[in-house]
Amino acid sequence: MRYILRRLGFYLVAFWAAMTLDFFLPRLLPGDPVSTILGAGNQLEPQQIQELKEAMGLTDEPLILQYFTYVTHVLRGDFGISFSNYPVPVINVISSGLIWTLLLGVSAVVISFVLGNFIGVVGSWRRGGVVDNFVPPLLVLIGAFPPFFLGLAAVYFLGYQLKWFPVNHAYGDTIIPAFDLTFFGSVVQHMLLPVSIMVLVTLGGWALGMRNTMVAILAEDYITMAEAKGLTQNRIMFRYAARNAMLPSVTAFGIALGFVLSGQILIEQIFAYPGLGYLLISAVTKVDYPLMQGLFLMITMAVLVANFIVDIIYTRLDPRVRAG
Repeated sequence: MRYILRRLGFYLVAFWAAMTLDFFLPRLLPGDPVSTILGAGNQLEPQQIQELKEAMGLTDEPLILQYFTYVTHVLRGDFGISFSNYPVPVINVISSGLIWTLLLGVSAVVISFVLGNFIGVVGSWRRGGVVDNFVPPLLVLIGAFPPFFLGLAAVYFLGYQLKWFPVNHAYGDTIIPAFDLTFFGSVVQHMLLPVSIMVLVTLGGWALGMRNTMVAILAEDYITMAEAKGLTQNRIMFRYAARNAMLPSVTAFGIALGFVLSGQILIEQIFAYPGLGYLLISAVTKVDYPLMQGLFLMITMAVLVANFIVDIIYTRLDPRVRAG
């Protein structure tokens, strides 16, 4: 419990630091964001410009008061109004894209994690076999290609030429979102191609990492003891070897899960998938500072929460962590 509380305290401090950085970044820029948004040829009255500054939290109050106001708003989930989606609040814009990013990213990470680790376990257990000699090197070779290259190639060949998959949006343009098989089928069909690209890019890393860890674990004395006791091969492979070899993979899984919100920006852009990565590019293009700030905090919080969950899982997998 002390370990969990220490980690929780660390992540709270890290979130506070990120929130503070998020507050000061726009205020450290030359001039102010409002001038950048309006440009040199704006024709707004000074009163209108002042109101726009206040909407962004850029008032003439002392900086410390602005900071406390900003913190209280963030803790309430109030990130201001999105300029590019005016008058929709930033939290509503983020919520609309969050579900699609989580659906796409979490699906890809979970599939890649499970399948890659399974390939690594089986390959290391049957060293020198087909799975060990050919599958990991092939997957690593595929993963060496940039994701945007594979994405563009898939869009061109599988989407436009063969027309096997849709190549943009999260569901069909003529389909109304509803809890029915037509809508869910369209969602699955539209996510198959981007998910497949992200799985192919990362699968080799999971397989190779698990394979190398398993090779070291299989040389341990307790594996030899388990074999001498006559335990089944499957039990030794999964209950003894794979469980201990999973610890580094669990850490990597937490990191990968935390970066779901920011790690698929190019994929969402290529497939015009309406997730947070697509929103971030749009916010940067349209100089939407409140939306950029909200997305930055959301990405930071996702990384911290994912790593905290991994810390909790770690205490279940490795009792030595709990003892510390």
